[in-house]
Amino acid sequence: MNLTPEQIAAIIAIGFQTYRRQFQSSTRRAAARFESRDWVAIRRDGLERRDAYGVTLEETIDSLRDAGYDTEHRDSWSAARALFRSEHADDPYQEIAETFFNSVARRLFATEGIDPQLEFLVSPSTAADVPARPMLRVYEQPTDVRSLLEDLLRDCRFHASWEDRHGDLDAALDLMPSVPDRVEVVDRLFYRGKGAYLVGRMFHGKDETPFALAIRHGRSGLRLGAVLVGEEDVAILFSYTRAAFLVSVDVPRCLVEFLSELLPWRKTSEIYESIGFRKQSKTERYRDLVRYLDTSTEKFVYTPGIPGLVMIVFMLEGYDVVFKVIRDRFPPQKNVTPDAVERKYRMVARHDRAGRLVEAQRFVDLRLPAVRFNRELLDELTSEASRTVTVANGQVSIRTIYVERRVVPLDIFLAQADDDAAARAIVGYGTAIKNLAATNIFPGDMLLKNFGVTARGRIVFYDYDEISDLTDLRFRRFPTSNDHFDELSSTPSFGVGPNDVFPEELPRFLGLSKQLRSAFDEAHGDLFDVTFWQGVQERLEAGEIIEILPYRRARTLPSRVERRA
Repeated sequence: MNLTPEQIAAIIAIGFQTYRRQFQSSTRRAAARFESRDWVAIRRDGLERRDAYGVTLEETIDSLRDAGYDTEHRDSWSAARALFRSEHADDPYQEIAETFFNSVARRLFATEGIDPQLEFLVSPSTAADVPARPMLRVYEQPTDVRSLLEDLLRDCRFHASWEDRHGDLDAALDLMPSVPDRVEVVDRLFYRGKGAYLVGRMFHGKDETPFALAIRHGRSGLRLGAVLVGEEDVAILFSYTRAAFLVSVDVPRCLVEFLSELLPWRKTSEIYESIGFRKQSKTERYRDLVRYLDTSTEKFVYTPGIPGLVMIVFMLEGYDVVFKVIRDRFPPQKNVTPDAVERKYRMVARHDRAGRLVEAQRFVDLRLPAVRFNRELLDELTSEASRTVTVANGQVSIRTIYVERRVVPLDIFLAQADDDAAARAIVGYGTAIKNLAATNIFPGDMLLKNFGVTARGRIVFYDYDEISDLTDLRFRRFPTSNDHFDELSSTPSFGVGPNDVFPEELPRFLGLSKQLRSAFDEAHGDLFDVTFWQGVQERLEAGEIIEILPYRRARTLPSRVERRA
């Protein structure tokens, strides 16, 4: 029995509404979790929300198959697609609904590339009839900065008490610009980790300034932790190297448009990712890539730097991402398999990325025009990644590919930077390692080429094939030996387990000039000592959540104790 278009559309609509309810339920719990200081539950809700899409997608496909849908009846599917768009024309989640429909189609029909008969190719041209700014609170002509801040915090409507709100307000004045003419803030708080964030913008005449207030909840009560002012500060908060916020969204499109105005250099795909819509983010990324290919003539070429032993990495010169494909075989020094590498990338996708791990979007069955590939690159892809890459009918089909924001490899940056910039970068490299450790991540391969420098000078890590949970490792000192031949041998005479790490070896990864090595040692010499690593392990194993704050120290307010000191 074949299903009618109406039945197909109805089953997919039920699946989407189930996903939507689960997404909203996980998100709305964040306020109560924050006020009760239940940080473990906040993280659990984030993972639950992340998994909801895949779970409901599989359930929807099972429902279609159980109801008797036969994929040979493509005409009924195409009709269902048109009906689905019509029925969701006034849905505030319209673009999310159509992406869900596409996901069902791709999985059900095992689509390679894009099938215009089965999927929605472009964003919906119609929009739900909703106000342009339904989620904003507006403050007109505030009398002074302090009263403005007091109104902003009061209207957050917390049920928990404040530790020292008046003291926070006084301290915040030093970090705020002059009294604005008008202020707009999102009428929902953004929750992540141990923080809640009020996000908006201030107007001084024709000038607009994005800002955010970071609110913390300690044992003694709520406190204003930081005042972030300007695009640079807010961009760090919404970085593509951080986990998504839990923020209750009535009309995703409107919130994305507002955040895009605050952060014009952030792509739409990254904004959707930052508020938890991972699949929509991939949809927007793909559409952006197609537009770029349609309006440019450049070819895919190798990315600058040392070629990877695990990944073939390439790019379009004028486009801001890199594309990574896993090789079929690795050299002996890489004790890992292609399947294990995929597991590492899945691990990162579910982890607190601490502002140091670049988001890697996984695309399946991506097709790109063969004519746009550098010949040498295409030859390597088809010979060294043949389990993943094939070429037919002028199209390069890639079964699994990872897309990441492009950064400058740290080794290349150091070779080109002046002394001051190089010193800041190498200190940032050490900070990045410590930040990763605090979130239970050990990079494994600490070569400089595996770290990168973002456009804002932040050091990030992007090579995931050797990462591990820090708590799974055993950090050891080199045993002392009276055997002279041990010093001459490349193979230690003492036993070394697969999870053993010797921090004393770290300097050999650096290869730094004397000046840069001195700067690194002064700031991060403790990384060479087993005591540092064991100390972090003890904190993690005790259940401590060590959060890496998404803002600069200069924007942090002193605590009540610090103010009284």
